[in-house]
Amino acid sequence: MKIMVSGGAGFIGSNVVDAYIRAGHQVAVVDDLSNGKKENVHPKACFYEKDIRSEEMDGIFELERPDVLNHHAAQISVPASVSDPLLDADINIKGFLNLLEKAVKYRVKKCIFISSGGAIYGEADEYPTSEAYPPKPLSPYAVAKLASEYYLAYYKHQYGLSFTTLRYANVYGPRQIPHGEAGVVAIFMNNLLNRKPCTLNHFPEDPKGMIRDYCYVGDVTEASLLALSKGNDDFFNIGTGIETKTLELYRVIYEAVREIYPGLPEELAMPGTALARPGDVTRSCLKIEKAENGLGWSPKIDLREGIRKTLKWWVGSSE
Repeated sequence: MKIMVSGGAGFIGSNVVDAYIRAGHQVAVVDDLSNGKKENVHPKACFYEKDIRSEEMDGIFELERPDVLNHHAAQISVPASVSDPLLDADINIKGFLNLLEKAVKYRVKKCIFISSGGAIYGEADEYPTSEAYPPKPLSPYAVAKLASEYYLAYYKHQYGLSFTTLRYANVYGPRQIPHGEAGVVAIFMNNLLNRKPCTLNHFPEDPKGMIRDYCYVGDVTEASLLALSKGNDDFFNIGTGIETKTLELYRVIYEAVREIYPGLPEELAMPGTALARPGDVTRSCLKIEKAENGLGWSPKIDLREGIRKTLKWWVGSSE
């Protein structure tokens, strides 16, 4: 199968590309390298350094003629979307529409769209939150993700373009960059490895931090593999269903780093604190039964094992 992965040089996208190539598929990667790295791109993938908003995407689609578009490219920061909603919409809505127009023109059979279960539900009353809960986005980033889901439904209705939407929880693992809330694992790990203090963001009522659902990238890539042939015209939460406060996450990372570097300063055992940022929600945790039933997907790596795997990569990449 021929697959185009937008954002395929980024953290999650590049791991998905690797999984597709291991499975025997032909992959083309489109990435402007604003967040991704060229060294992340699998050597067997065909790489195009292009912005998804560019009209040059027409020529790339004409040349590649993919069967499936897997759309990971995005402006990924919630706070950045709050400070610049126009830029967020330009990339996350208009950029996606540019790809959908090319997909229709060149007869792409399916789009696998990466949405955000960690953001679009907002401060949900149903918790953990299922796909049946009506989204209540509280940031431009989340609004753009939800709008994109509606655009997919339109393109299915108007043109017959099939889709599967994957609503990710907070994904972590090898190749994650220390940037934004989504990169909190990478931020903590990078700081501790460099003997630097960390900062825990929290709301005033809970100094232990916000609740999130952390899912290992190796598990997430399996969802993109399964979505090639399953889950047509539907959307699925991809997470663990397990809630973790930021302080608990920090302690897991601190202990994992200390196993490798016993001399880690004791004063780093507790992070500093700062108030939550614009766009943050107090808690997010996803129900995943629908993915288990509709995709045959479930997470296999727990948080402690995933942190150890991620740390092993961090240490190896810095040597």
